[in-house]
Amino acid sequence: MSSNPSPAAAPAVAGPFGSSAAPAPAQKASSGGILTKTWVRVALGLVVPALLLGLWQLVSVLGVFSAVQLPSPGAVLTSAADLIERGELGTHIAISTQRVLTGFALGAALGLVLGALLGLSRLADVLLGPLFGAVRAVPSLALVPLLILWMGIGEDSKVTLITIGAFFPVFTTVSLALRHVDKNLVEAARAFGLNGIKLLTTVQLPAVVPAVFSGLRLALAQSWLFLVAAELIASSMGLGFLLTDSQNNGRTDRMFLAIVLLAVIGKTTDALLGVAEKWAVKKWA
Repeated sequence: MSSNPSPAAAPAVAGPFGSSAAPAPAQKASSGGILTKTWVRVALGLVVPALLLGLWQLVSVLGVFSAVQLPSPGAVLTSAADLIERGELGTHIAISTQRVLTGFALGAALGLVLGALLGLSRLADVLLGPLFGAVRAVPSLALVPLLILWMGIGEDSKVTLITIGAFFPVFTTVSLALRHVDKNLVEAARAFGLNGIKLLTTVQLPAVVPAVFSGLRLALAQSWLFLVAAELIASSMGLGFLLTDSQNNGRTDRMFLAIVLLAVIGKTTDALLGVAEKWAVKKWA
């Protein structure tokens, strides 16, 4: 007789827990919805560019603008095919990408080191903060004549300008983020014997990983922006050169080609950095 209540009691106990716990997975699944799927996000992200491309084609067919003002998508593709046949387009893309990635890597590394220095040291912030703030306010084109005077018209001046463009977003975000790291977390780490570089790499930098990658993504965008200014320095190859040279020669189709390529390649590199960000946040943040 005593064994009968226990089976009856078991569903009674399991019932409330089951009813309260069961909706949770369904609610979690419905909260993200179909937008959590990668292929859906990619497809939806292509909707607006496709509509703009269709509008571009429609405006070209209707003759709203002249071919000089707004060449058709077909004309832009034809100019791309012509440059590919000459073997020039791949060289333009490769040279510009190399310049951007080199300048971005140097600028991001310097920004991380100096941003950490000013973010962790109040003395360094007082001494160097005003200087960096003043240099950051100088327009990029104002530095071009000075870089030519100091470094000539070779690759060094171009990469240096891109490095400057990539430096400040990383420097600013890292220095500000480190100042706002939870002090209780830092004190707890010090209680376990962590100090100096070990404290920085083990506790403080992982705590600001999202901010660091925000700075890196801004720096990468800045690197592509500064590329055009950099390739104004007596350049004979690159997408920035293609853009300005096409403007001088009245080749609007090639101008649009350079703009589209800058947009596509810039977005591609940003997406790759976004993948690295997700991995880093999952591992450290």
